[in-house]
Amino acid sequence: MKKYLLLGLSLILSASIWAQERTVTGTVTDAETGEAVPGANVVVKGTTNGTITDFDGKYQISVGENTTLVYTFVGYAPKEVAVGNRSVVDVGLSLDVEELAEVVVVGYGSQQKKEITSSVVALDEEQFNKGNVNDPTQLLQGKVPGLSVYNKGGDPNGSSTIRLRGISTVGANTEPLVVIDGVIGASLQNVDPNDIESINVLKDGSAAAIYGSRGSSGVILVTTKRGKRGAGINANYNGYVAAATIARELPALSASEYLEAGGNNLGSETNWLDEVTRTGITQVHNISVSGGAENTTFRLSTNIRDVNGILEKSGFDQINARAGITHFALNDRLKIDFNMSLTNRESNFSFNEALRYASLYNPTAPIYFDNGSFFQAILFDNFNPVAMIEQNQNVGKRKNLNFNMQGEYNITDALSVTANYAQQYTNNLNGQFYPSTSFFRGQRNGRAQRFTDDSRFTLFESFATYASSFGDIDLTVSGGYSYQENFYESLLLELENFPTDQLGFYGIDLSYDRVLGVASNVNIDSRATPEEKIIAFFGRVNLNYDDGIFFNASVRREGSTKLGADNQWGVFPAVGLGVDINKYVGLSAFSVLKLRAGYGVTGSLPSESGQSQDSYTYDFTSGGTVFFARAANPDLKWEEKAETNLGLDFAMMQGRLNGSVDVYTRNISDFILLRNVDPGVFGASQRYENVGSLKTNGAELSLNYDAFQNPDFTWTTGIVASTYRSTLEEYINDQQSLANLGSPGQNSTPMVRVAVGEEIGQIWGPVFDGVDENGSPTFKDLNGDGTINADPGSALAEDGDFEQLGSGLPKLELGWSNQLTYKRFDFNVFFRAAFGHSLVNTFRAFYEPIDPGAINSYNRIVTDKAVDGLTGAQYSSLYVEKADFFRLDNATIGYNLNTGNSQAFKSARLYFSVQNAFTITGYSGLDPDPVLLDVGPTDNGGYVDPANRSVLAPGIDRRNNYFTARTFTLGINVGF
Repeated sequence: MKKYLLLGLSLILSASIWAQERTVTGTVTDAETGEAVPGANVVVKGTTNGTITDFDGKYQISVGENTTLVYTFVGYAPKEVAVGNRSVVDVGLSLDVEELAEVVVVGYGSQQKKEITSSVVALDEEQFNKGNVNDPTQLLQGKVPGLSVYNKGGDPNGSSTIRLRGISTVGANTEPLVVIDGVIGASLQNVDPNDIESINVLKDGSAAAIYGSRGSSGVILVTTKRGKRGAGINANYNGYVAAATIARELPALSASEYLEAGGNNLGSETNWLDEVTRTGITQVHNISVSGGAENTTFRLSTNIRDVNGILEKSGFDQINARAGITHFALNDRLKIDFNMSLTNRESNFSFNEALRYASLYNPTAPIYFDNGSFFQAILFDNFNPVAMIEQNQNVGKRKNLNFNMQGEYNITDALSVTANYAQQYTNNLNGQFYPSTSFFRGQRNGRAQRFTDDSRFTLFESFATYASSFGDIDLTVSGGYSYQENFYESLLLELENFPTDQLGFYGIDLSYDRVLGVASNVNIDSRATPEEKIIAFFGRVNLNYDDGIFFNASVRREGSTKLGADNQWGVFPAVGLGVDINKYVGLSAFSVLKLRAGYGVTGSLPSESGQSQDSYTYDFTSGGTVFFARAANPDLKWEEKAETNLGLDFAMMQGRLNGSVDVYTRNISDFILLRNVDPGVFGASQRYENVGSLKTNGAELSLNYDAFQNPDFTWTTGIVASTYRSTLEEYINDQQSLANLGSPGQNSTPMVRVAVGEEIGQIWGPVFDGVDENGSPTFKDLNGDGTINADPGSALAEDGDFEQLGSGLPKLELGWSNQLTYKRFDFNVFFRAAFGHSLVNTFRAFYEPIDPGAINSYNRIVTDKAVDGLTGAQYSSLYVEKADFFRLDNATIGYNLNTGNSQAFKSARLYFSVQNAFTITGYSGLDPDPVLLDVGPTDNGGYVDPANRSVLAPGIDRRNNYFTARTFTLGINVGF
């Protein structure tokens, strides 16, 4: 009886529920135009019951009693409607005013996005690259059209090479200016990626001109996270563990293959690469606490990073602490911001060269002799890689401290005044030690090096802003003053001949060289900058007419003590115009259609202080003679870049498809270069002068599309693409050879040609034609004179048989982002690609030909590009390879846990990611990423010479690169 009663009650309940449900239909339109809104979400409030509108904006949904429907769509304000007894509910959505009025940070202020007339890209935390990111610049890799970020090999202690719209300078600073929370020139090394809220990139001259003599390479504006008013106390923990493994090895011969090829048998079998590499485990922990009362907000964070690279003893331990406090007073007319950040990093740099020697060392050699000492054959440029790492030290410490206080006071509703004071301190202390038993940079009873430097700058800026409306005109005027003072000093000590190895570099005071005064083995260098100040006055006008025509103009007058005494001041103007075409034309297919045009002049200062002044050297070997080494140049001025940018912003399909197109021309002139001059006129044989010019034309595209939007599944995809060409208009020489290949045997072999009137990036050399009877390479007679002249010293001669073998600069760079959600899951998939560039595979150029004599000294590289019978190593087209690639840079899957009933957690997310998942390329080397800066050759334990670095010689894949890693990351984000 009870069973039947329960059955009856369930039937009655089901019937009651069925009776309460009914179907509601309707149409969703644009409230202003009346046009249908396809793809809008319609959801029963408080449930996951929902649907989307069709192409005509129509929908159908089952609802119960007392139902409220929620209507949402990108670009429109959400709307809630109580259904009541209606069966038809038509809704008009209004444009989201807050979204349309999106504020973008620009130099010395902010603008509504719709009013911007220059090329500016704004990214927030949601759009950053995911996974194991230790360098803030890697958050932007592939995300900004025109911005190239490459960290070839991924050395954890290395830094990325950054270029914005190609080469911006030849002789001065090539990296964009960084501004953090309004502090010009602040260090990105003192910002943990976890603490960054947004990054805005000012790409063109009209946007960057407000920063004057430091804006030629572009400007990156970083805004850190802050507490929010009325938010109460919130705590967050972000942590992950990552494991890095070698993604690609050099295809060297195994021990058996080496012996079969004629190699010298030393009786063992050693996988040298396994001996010096490891699975690099990284741990990162970020804890932050933020809060906000009515008048005060704060955010405190601590970031701990324990990073280990794939090379033994490479990595760092770092702790970073950041504090941000904001206080509002005087009825919100006064706002005071205080920011402070401290970073302490202890690094083990290891020796990147160990990866090179591990790939090339005799695979039959033992690690140790029978007596336990490290095995070492006395050969040129050939060292036991295990001994290199285990015997020697290469460590460093870095401390960064910066703080700033900014006050903003609204004198009236229209007039405000802002003042900002900041200081930054950086200290490095590095040490290297090579014991008496070390063959690598040792062999002299020990060798020690200590290096320390200190830098600091002080910044004070103040500006006023007036904003008001006059009928159809909205006017904003700003003007201000900037003062910055910098100081740098360093000390290098390098000595040899120690009585004991036990003290390492701490025993540097025991050096026999110091005691006996043997100057030949002593290197002491002490430096300090001359007075270095920058003073500027700047102003800007922004005008909005009829909410459809936008105009801005700025000018900065700036002086720097780095420049010549007679030419220290410069003027940097900019102007921009934007028109909301759709407001006046009314094209139904577009919701946004804005044309932009801008022109701006920026500058670039010398990379070092004192280049405009006299310089003297002291020669100890000539009885203490002082030499006049470099003459002053009182007319030395800043490098200048004049840039014109034309852009189009658009949005279609009710904002689901949006993007921008930019084309630009930039002319860079007056490079700051060291030139040979007539000592009879200037008293010295060299001085820095302004000479040369470069022209770049480029185009950029950005597209974003909301492909799917429904309650359970969303997919947003975006693509950025850029291309540019740079031509050398004037230079010191009409043509010049750069990028020496190096030793052994090819240390007078240039690989890059620079010529006036031609494109930058020409990889230059003879064309391989075959193998002669002696196993030597033969080359083509390119000029048809019947004589083949492929001698490296004839590369620029009229009768030389050389031609362009490739370009070191990519013709197209591409980034493709995909963000997907499915219920509680989220997916982030990012691809990156570059096409049209080539690389000189220097490993192949030295070690691929199987020379019967050389194979006894070095292992060989074997690729499918090797030529049978070739025994002579000589640079040619054979070793220049196309390096196009398409890479899955990052794939992340996350799951958001249900914390609705939790008393402890507000949110929790688990995620797993893989970086550098796969690469599709025909390049046989380690990494097909473009090489934008050549560091020059190193061999036989030598150091990279900073004087050999050249932005005019891209495309050389050197042998001292760190090996590329594939990284797997498991992490958790928790909100309390």
